[in-house]
Amino acid sequence: MPKYFFACLLLMLAVRPWSASAQELNCEVTINTENVNIADRQLVTQMQKDITQFLNTRRWTNETYRPEERIRCKLYIGINAIPQDGTYQATAVWVSTRPVYGTGYETNVFSFSDKGWVFSYSPQNPLDYSETSFTSNLSSLLSFYAYLMIGMDHDTFAPMGGSPYYDIAQRIVNNAASQTLENDKGWKDGESRNRYWLLNNLQDPQLKDCRSALYAYYRQGLDVFIEKPNDARASIQTGLQGIQQAAVRRPGTLIVRAFFEAKADEIANVFRTSPEQSQKESVVTMLSEVDPTNSAKYQTILKR
Repeated sequence: MPKYFFACLLLMLAVRPWSASAQELNCEVTINTENVNIADRQLVTQMQKDITQFLNTRRWTNETYRPEERIRCKLYIGINAIPQDGTYQATAVWVSTRPVYGTGYETNVFSFSDKGWVFSYSPQNPLDYSETSFTSNLSSLLSFYAYLMIGMDHDTFAPMGGSPYYDIAQRIVNNAASQTLENDKGWKDGESRNRYWLLNNLQDPQLKDCRSALYAYYRQGLDVFIEKPNDARASIQTGLQGIQQAAVRRPGTLIVRAFFEAKADEIANVFRTSPEQSQKESVVTMLSEVDPTNSAKYQTILKR
């Protein structure tokens, strides 16, 4: 997303400044093989290189990003098993961030651990992507998360701004789910915490408040915190109330769980310095109900 480091660009927040060309992602890829025995280390190096190039050199949208506007992300792939030569089972952890306006602070936007990766890889077969058809499970996995991260980044800069990219991710799900060669269950609704449900939550009209909360939290909250901290906290609180409402409608929702796993520490830090004790108490009560797992962190907000 655009990195609006200069005040003069504030007037252009509603419309992207498309004066230069660059890819959308700037992703750092790490592959860990400590749980398996791979004699050919060059294969792992090449896999990491191919995945990095696939993510970072491809144009995922028709938009133009300046180099400094590219979405920073990290992908950690921990290979857990090699059921047969060239086939891998892995856990993939994705984290994407965006800068907070007027600061040097990078805040997490997306953080998710996908434990169901199954893919084939050969250095002789280049990774490719087609929006209209299935090419390989690895390219589908990478493309799906690329569009998910782009969509969520857009949601933080414009209300519901990520919808077009979630639609593309849905087509990837549909194409991949029709393939059974690698038995990847993450494309279907059989499990409660997988990529199918992650996207389903983002597209569910009854969970719209979760997406609206991203704009309130980031653009109307964190981005103005330096200049107007009290207004920023109020916006962030409004966003959190939206997430609470979504959680009440759909208890145990994956997107709510993923949000608080990524943001609990940051939320506690934001409200710990609030000058309003009533706001602190209200926020802690709300958060302890919607996210009891992190209740201890939220209780620190009340400490003077």
